[in-house]
Amino acid sequence: MRDDNTRNTIIFFVAAALLLLVYQIFVIEPQTKRAMEERARQAPAAAVSTAAPNAPQMSQVVTREAAVAATARVPIDTPALKGSLSLRGARLDDLYLVQYRQTLDKNSPPVELLRPDGTQYAMFAELGWVGANVAGMPGPNTLWTLSSGSKLAPGRPVTLTYTNGQGLTFTRVISVDDKYMFTVADTVANTSGMPVTLRPYGSVQRQGVPPSLGKNGVIHEGGAGWLEGKRRPLKYAKWQKDGSSPTYTSTGGWVGITDHYWLTALIPDQKSQIDGQFRLTKAPTANILDAKFDGQVRTIAAGRQITETTRIFAGAKQRPVLEAYQDNLSIAHLDEALDWGMFWFLTRPIFGLLSWLYGYVGNFGLAILALTVIVRLVFFPLANKQYESMTKMKKVQPAMEELRAKYKDDPQKQQQELLALYQREKVNPLAGCLPIFLQIPVFFALFKVLQLEIDMRHAPFVGYIKDLSAPDPTTVFNLFGLIPWDPGTLPLMGSLFAYGSPPGFLHIGVLPILYGFTTWLTTSMSPPAPDPIQQRIFQLMPLLFTFIMAQFAIGLLVYYTWSNCLTVLQQYVIMRRFKVDNPIDQIIRKVTGKPKPEGVG
Repeated sequence: MRDDNTRNTIIFFVAAALLLLVYQIFVIEPQTKRAMEERARQAPAAAVSTAAPNAPQMSQVVTREAAVAATARVPIDTPALKGSLSLRGARLDDLYLVQYRQTLDKNSPPVELLRPDGTQYAMFAELGWVGANVAGMPGPNTLWTLSSGSKLAPGRPVTLTYTNGQGLTFTRVISVDDKYMFTVADTVANTSGMPVTLRPYGSVQRQGVPPSLGKNGVIHEGGAGWLEGKRRPLKYAKWQKDGSSPTYTSTGGWVGITDHYWLTALIPDQKSQIDGQFRLTKAPTANILDAKFDGQVRTIAAGRQITETTRIFAGAKQRPVLEAYQDNLSIAHLDEALDWGMFWFLTRPIFGLLSWLYGYVGNFGLAILALTVIVRLVFFPLANKQYESMTKMKKVQPAMEELRAKYKDDPQKQQQELLALYQREKVNPLAGCLPIFLQIPVFFALFKVLQLEIDMRHAPFVGYIKDLSAPDPTTVFNLFGLIPWDPGTLPLMGSLFAYGSPPGFLHIGVLPILYGFTTWLTTSMSPPAPDPIQQRIFQLMPLLFTFIMAQFAIGLLVYYTWSNCLTVLQQYVIMRRFKVDNPIDQIIRKVTGKPKPEGVG
């Protein structure tokens, strides 16, 4: 039997080796040869790629007005956008969002989205063609001719033309809708008498990042796109540190640059294959960040013409608008321009609910209060179990302390007695943990939603709250405005007290103090930690979070303070039902001088 096994093993290995040899000769080698031949055929076409962005055209930084006046332009006028299109390079480089102001001042200028080359922090979008060994291709300095139209507006497209003198005529028809979408139809006619090979490209370029951008740790700012079936975010800091990203070969999708509330994105034909990339180009004046795509290589026969249609989204990241474009124009996952975060499955429905509430009540602050109530109602049964368990633990706390003191030298006996106490009083120390863990994802999702929602920007609430997206403007150090003095003007330490976005660490307003107080109440109603050091840490947490939360938008504080109030109310009712003393009753007794009721532990 052993001889047969040996023989069979030898036969098996010889047969396997022969099979591998045959497979290598007749399958692997022909496939490799065909792949090399294919790459060789495509080599000239692959050389047709977008060159690195040029350094800023002007040798020194000029004002925005001077840069706009330096080139011939076509005005842009829509209900949502104002600006102009440069005939030099046919760039979209002068654009304002007229429905959004930079500040709360009614005379504040509209939000600027794009600005021309040559200005500080220039940002613009351009489309074009590149060709290997094709002379006279239009570039950044090419002056196009306005062939038809005088103003770009909804229903009023404009046509630009350029002839390179080498038998190629470029025609660009640009249209815009009443929101934020530009449609660019590029036609190339070949009368040169010989075929030419071209490749379309698009680029959103930012020349340097303003200091105010890239510091938001909650909402993504930087490169954005949907390529190779995935969301492709690239933060400004990482982009500038690590340099250019890999090239993503994708069918359809989009690529661009996003800030907190705004997006400029290039959207090629969704059925075409593109190569998308985020590039970094070093320049003497500023790092050039370039979100770009290269389209499919196109060969234009003599006497023929081709047309490439590309869309440019330039505007506010309003979810209904993004979703309408996504559905009506079949743009892959355009709503992923909104940073839904890792808990997207919670963020999306909560975002939708908040938007619906805002549309119903008409005030974003009231919508936040209503959302808080709904969330608390959803978690009411879990929270009730949690608070009941915590109340029972607080009720047996004196007995636990006695056992710890009695058996402090015998940890094993102490543990046995504590377990016996839990059984007698029907207390489960771990019962309050599960509801907390289940609520953590919702906590983070709500935090993301309130940072993400553009309707909270410059939205008033009540009283002194004029902008829910800004930090609390009041400060305790001038008695919340009663004293006509700005603590931010203090020498040396003024920055610690100054109001800004974010404010100084010591800028503490009305709502952060209310948040800290309600957080202290909820903490005081919970059973104390067994370790004295842990107790001290928990006592300091409300104070610490007061300073931390003061840095965030006041809309977030409205939610968390109101949520704390509802939590305190729920805990108070449960503690009264179980006849457990609580800090609210203690405060009332101190004010009124009444004694502690009998039977209250």
